[in-house]
Amino acid sequence: MPQVVHEFDWPDRVVVGTVGAPGARTFYLQARTGARSASVVLEKEQAALLAEKLDELLGELTADPGTGITVPAQTPAELLDDEPLDQPVEEEFRTGTLRLGWDPRTAQVVIEAYPLPEPRDDGELAFGEIDDEPDEVLLVRIPVGTARAFVQRTRQVVRAGRPACPFCGRPVDADGHVCALPDDV
Repeated sequence: MPQVVHEFDWPDRVVVGTVGAPGARTFYLQARTGARSASVVLEKEQAALLAEKLDELLGELTADPGTGITVPAQTPAELLDDEPLDQPVEEEFRTGTLRLGWDPRTAQVVIEAYPLPEPRDDGELAFGEIDDEPDEVLLVRIPVGTARAFVQRTRQVVRAGRPACPFCGRPVDADGHVCALPDDV
């Protein structure tokens, strides 16, 4: 079966956003060009790590004078996006693997999201099997200014969840919290 590629080259919008209340949020990576959009589910940790690694990549591009690229140190105001996800949010797949790269030909950051592998007949997940070609991929190419805005927004979305307990660091729910203090306190 041919692979379905949800490709967005210079998209109008690419964001991480959530659906649901803190503590029960579902994270999405969403890209849109015109009326066409695609949304894939991410774990909160995947979103946070994507922002961190993308920020590191932008730092490397800034530090390398050979790239000829000027990376904005701050998010350009015209690229700020605090709007909710485009509706309706229709999940293409749940993300298993993310790849991040740089395309020097187009001077764009490349984000690839691949689905979580389906369990095999024996119930095990099929990670890294040579003949397994994912059925789908989300492929997004964005310029460095958009990448800087993406990092800022993603970090804000990740932090917007439940507050952390000042004693144990675990999330505090709206209906209370049982603190799991370390043994040495």
